[in-house]
Amino acid sequence: MVSSDSDLHANRFEQLVQTVADYAIYMLDLEGHVMSWNAGAQRIKGYCADEVIGKHFSIFFTPQDCADGKPAWLLDRALSTGGAQDEGWRLRKDGSLFWALVVLDVIRAPDGKVVGLAKITRDITERREAALQLDEVRAQLCQSQKLEALGQLTGGMAHDFNNLLTIIIGSARLALVSRDPQRTQRLLGHILDAGERGSQMTQQLLSFARYKALKSGRVKVSALIESTRSLLGQALPNAVALQVKLAEDLWDVEVDAGQLQMVLLNLIFNARDAIDGEGVISVHARNCELDGQQDGLAGCFVCISVRDTGRGIDSQVLPRIFEPFFTTKSLGKGTGLGLSQVYGFAKQSNGTVSVSTEAGKGTCMSVYLPVYCAAIGLAPTPEYGGA
Repeated sequence: MVSSDSDLHANRFEQLVQTVADYAIYMLDLEGHVMSWNAGAQRIKGYCADEVIGKHFSIFFTPQDCADGKPAWLLDRALSTGGAQDEGWRLRKDGSLFWALVVLDVIRAPDGKVVGLAKITRDITERREAALQLDEVRAQLCQSQKLEALGQLTGGMAHDFNNLLTIIIGSARLALVSRDPQRTQRLLGHILDAGERGSQMTQQLLSFARYKALKSGRVKVSALIESTRSLLGQALPNAVALQVKLAEDLWDVEVDAGQLQMVLLNLIFNARDAIDGEGVISVHARNCELDGQQDGLAGCFVCISVRDTGRGIDSQVLPRIFEPFFTTKSLGKGTGLGLSQVYGFAKQSNGTVSVSTEAGKGTCMSVYLPVYCAAIGLAPTPEYGGA
């Protein structure tokens, strides 16, 4: 009787698997040959059961993946660890490609012996395309924020360039009428120094404004903050002092350098706008180890804080400050994207951002960013195809 109940349950489970149309569900033997085939597999991949049973599952991979040994890698990983997951391009019978989310799990007999593998494949091409479109929109918003910040910088930069041109033109005119070779050399040196400073300013502006694909990499925080401070130039009022304090032996972080610079500029400009009259903006960076204190994050991080002595943030406004297009600034003074971009950048970088504020005393925005693993002697998590 027990055997009959077991057979009944097995038959019902087989019927259930066969009726699933949204997922390709099939079994592989230990060498990777197809042993079963459901309706979802036929719909997604285009093969009938009698066309694939007995064939090696590598026929679903692209030629490049086969040449790279990806089918064997997935099989070995599943057998050695009990399961494997993967995302990538897969081939249909007609040669067309689809983006697949794949799960591979071992199947064990009652005695624990591995007898095969269960493979589940889902076609997520539409979801991937939607994610790519969202990334493109985010990149466009990022570029828009760059241009807005650049517009705020241009007035101060124009003043700095005007000072450099005054040095260059004045020194050149004096050199033209000078009869003293040593004085002429000094004047030419002034011209060269001013020209080189102008060139450095131009390169900083170009690197900030230029559109680049978002790409995380190792970033030296201290150098980037100093570069950002030099970019500000005359953008801050004379009554507002900018103080920078960097911890010794500051760890490197793994983020997109261009986005991080834009985040710093957004935070500093927000701090500037919050100050009426005289005030101080402080930029601090320090190493820290989190154990769930900030959004449940744990591990080694670098905390970059921008503190101002401004008016603070009203308690009723505070819950909405990271909402896109929400702003308390007057018309034409802000898009409401600055802090939402800061929040999005921190989250996309596997970090977070926190806010502390007090009415009439100021606000502190702190961005927590993950360290570059090699900077603290940790090896990155190995992935397929990695070094």
